[in-house]
Amino acid sequence: MNIFQKIEELRQKNIPAALVTVIKTSGSVPRKVGAKMIVQFDGQIHDTIGGSSVEALVIKEAQETIESGQAQIVSHDLFDEDKLDTGMICGGTMKFFIDPIVIPERLYIFGGGHVGFQVASLAKKVGFEYVIVDDRAEFASTERFPDALNLVVDDPGAVAKNLDVTNNDYIVIVTRGHKDDYNVLRVIIKKPARYIGMIASKTKQKQIFGKLRRRDNISDHQLSKIHSPIGIDIGAETPEEIAVSIIAELIKVKRSIAP
Repeated sequence: MNIFQKIEELRQKNIPAALVTVIKTSGSVPRKVGAKMIVQFDGQIHDTIGGSSVEALVIKEAQETIESGQAQIVSHDLFDEDKLDTGMICGGTMKFFIDPIVIPERLYIFGGGHVGFQVASLAKKVGFEYVIVDDRAEFASTERFPDALNLVVDDPGAVAKNLDVTNNDYIVIVTRGHKDDYNVLRVIIKKPARYIGMIASKTKQKQIFGKLRRRDNISDHQLSKIHSPIGIDIGAETPEEIAVSIIAELIKVKRSIAP
């Protein structure tokens, strides 16, 4: 498999990554201009730019690029007797272009009811691929959600437990009941999703958060990552208005806008 086939495979699997390319060299260096390496968000690599400490530094910089979504150019000195950069004494320099591999944001919507339906409709319009999870076939159908990337008819908590979540995924929990909301949240909170939101009144949030502390040993730090009540506070009342507030919050997180 060549490196571009690997990029497509990572896109299909929704795995965040970055492409590193050697764009300039001088002196004695391990790889020539044009050499490429893929770095996944977890640090796993495909191919190499020469190994050693310079590669370790570039892997960290690639992970920063994945997190920020912004391409960058970096340079490293391979003649570094003072150990200010690579600590190497090969005698050359290398410059790299690090480009994030664009992967569409994937949104998992737990609950295909009134709010889930409206969230999905807006999500597609602003560039999110979405998956619907509901244990009722009539609420997770192609007729109801023709643009869904996938439809999963199963117990929401069981699906959440087995879901392979990355830090490029967004989770919206709007099931039909408190029990399902809790069962989804108790496992999803331990996974590296970029966004987790649960629809709730302040009373419901307090009850579920308390249960998570008592039964699941979830810390306050973990709970602080949950957006609940979900959405930006715009005084929303109808499913359509609630969906607008949720999508606005997703966009805010996507663009990394500070509160």
